Amino acid sequence: MSPLYTEITLLLFATALIGLAALRLRQPVIVAYILIGILAGPSVLDWVSAHEPMELLAEIGVTILLFVVGLKLDLRLVRQLGPVALATGLGQLAFTIVIGFLIGLALAMGVVKALYVAVALTFSSTIIIVKLLSDKREIDSLHGRIAMGFLIVQDIAVVVAMMVLGTQGAIDADADIGWLLQTTEVLAKIAGVAVLVGALMRWVLPRLLHWMAASQELLLVFAVAWGTTLAAGGEWLGFSKEVGAFLAGFSLASLPFREAINARLASLRDFLLLFFFVDLGTKLDLSMLGAEVPAAIVLSLFVLIGNPLIVMAIMGTMGYRKRTGFLAGLTVAQISEFSIIFVAMGVSLGHVDNQALGLVTLVGLITITLSTYMILYSHRLYAWCEPLLGVFERRDPYRESELDEPTERADVIVFGLGRYGQRLAERLAGSGLQVLGVDFDPEVLRHTRKGACRVVFGDAEDDEFIAHLPLAGASWVVSTLRNEEVDRGLLDALRKHGYTGRIAITAHTATQGHRLLYDGADEILLPFHDAADFAARRIAKDLGHTTETVA
Repeated sequence: MSPLYTEITLLLFATALIGLAALRLRQPVIVAYILIGILAGPSVLDWVSAHEPMELLAEIGVTILLFVVGLKLDLRLVRQLGPVALATGLGQLAFTIVIGFLIGLALAMGVVKALYVAVALTFSSTIIIVKLLSDKREIDSLHGRIAMGFLIVQDIAVVVAMMVLGTQGAIDADADIGWLLQTTEVLAKIAGVAVLVGALMRWVLPRLLHWMAASQELLLVFAVAWGTTLAAGGEWLGFSKEVGAFLAGFSLASLPFREAINARLASLRDFLLLFFFVDLGTKLDLSMLGAEVPAAIVLSLFVLIGNPLIVMAIMGTMGYRKRTGFLAGLTVAQISEFSIIFVAMGVSLGHVDNQALGLVTLVGLITITLSTYMILYSHRLYAWCEPLLGVFERRDPYRESELDEPTERADVIVFGLGRYGQRLAERLAGSGLQVLGVDFDPEVLRHTRKGACRVVFGDAEDDEFIAHLPLAGASWVVSTLRNEEVDRGLLDALRKHGYTGRIAITAHTATQGHRLLYDGADEILLPFHDAADFAARRIAKDLGHTTETVA
């Protein structure tokens, strides 16, 4: 058996074990990747001897990562960026760069190192945030949509930063020809690439992808080949592989096959990024990192506290409630894998040394670990901090007030207007009842306002919002959220505010339903059980049989 095969096997097994520990601690897998990279490096276990194959796999992993980023930047989506996403994204970028640079200088860093570190602190991990918000079912909430908007702004910024670095790499200040002539040559190359990619997007790629899509396996192979081809082309032109890979993904972003490609590449991207962090670990000297710990702690506190505060300040000024600003702000309380890749690119260009890379890696470990818990327990954290956050809310938070409607009398209040909740609300309204629907997804509200029942924007976890509902006249409150923790909080809030009517909660399982009954629900709705029982009765009746419903 070859030594390389043994090394990779050992790394994969160790990553699986550390990943399991991270999973149990509710941490993203990227934390396990960074740890295994440090452990496998020469400063700890020194497992890696085949550096060239590891470096090659790392480069392919970064190529696919940038390809996927480009794939998500649909031109139509970029045009639709709302003012809050643009203002918050650019404001956070400017604030973090300026203050981070000043902190770097105060920590006795050189100008170039301080600038690199400051820029690296601006990027938040889209992968981690999307995963956490999806797990909490908040990706379609108002703060989730705003967060996704300014994360797109950050993704564009990181690509621009890498393009600037790539251009710096293409210009040799010591060359015999003048700097202005080199710059003109670089700009001409950029224009030529833009024209070529634009022509391919318009006339070649749509038809080619249509043919490739006949086979999902072939579509995946083509996507990787296209990404690595343009990455190699970018390097050949004197730029960087990262820029070429991004352009490859961007060229496919407006095509209908992008979601299928993205889904297929996600696992491959995550797998190959392991080797990037292993390769990173082999370049870190832990004995040198000891001196960087105080700086890492200072910068981590700045990211964990400063970034959310600036987001809250901007959103408050723009007319959003302090709660929305707080929840959106927590999503930028960490740096991302791009921050490490960005500084690693600076190391390869000779702009900064490995100490800067080690510093940013430490900040990444600290902020990703802590911000994960901050996002997971964001509502509890808000409850603790709420008395101190009044300064971040205008007297009239008009942007969210525009989503509200007067909450007059209601016989039934339905939380959650998904397919089940919307159908339930419409049927109740059709029977002559006054129904009030509540949902935290602005898009859902725009569609359902044309229906038979009144709808308002609101969050079942917002105690202040619950207090303003017409609870006194309501006979039933129904939650179709199917999130046990949120439902339990809703039960507590309703009783706290004097609601004396009946409460129905939807549940995934009978066991979950029994727990909610114990916590105070009056009725449990089991949509899947009820639908299956109804279907079984209809089929059995058609066959001349009867069925017995089993709880």
